[in-house]
Amino acid sequence: MIPRVVETEILRLHQTEHWPVGTIAAQLRVHHSTVRRVLAQAGAPVAQPTARPSIVDPYRAFIVETLNKFPTLRASKLYRMLCARGYTGAPDHFRNVVAKLRPAPTAQAYLRLRALPGEQAYVGWANFGKLTVGPAVRPLMDFFQNTNNLRSGNYREW
Repeated sequence: MIPRVVETEILRLHQTEHWPVGTIAAQLRVHHSTVRRVLAQAGAPVAQPTARPSIVDPYRAFIVETLNKFPTLRASKLYRMLCARGYTGAPDHFRNVVAKLRPAPTAQAYLRLRALPGEQAYVGWANFGKLTVGPAVRPLMDFFQNTNNLRSGNYREW
């Protein structure tokens, strides 16, 4: 609960001096949410920050179109393409803009299998060609298993 004097000072600074919420909060040493609450209780309209034009705005349609065609195109390559078209902004700001405009990748569905130790086992069969033993040529094959029980020592990494 803040004193009534502080509430009236918040209202005076906002309505007559037209100070923004952050400035009032800093000057009166109160939290910005406190200033917003006092203004909302008084019914005072709080000015919303206006969006300033960006240096990227004239190129935004080109960026979106290019990213829709080539979603994995690197921002550095796109930056060079725009510089050739007259863009004069910094590359770090441009990377932030591209990150916001880049289409999200489609989610891949998969099923993660989870099993308790000893509940599941894997077996495999491998053919390694032929092996010469004396005059005889024998096929070389392997049958292996992998139990999901790491504590028993039967685990074989393949």
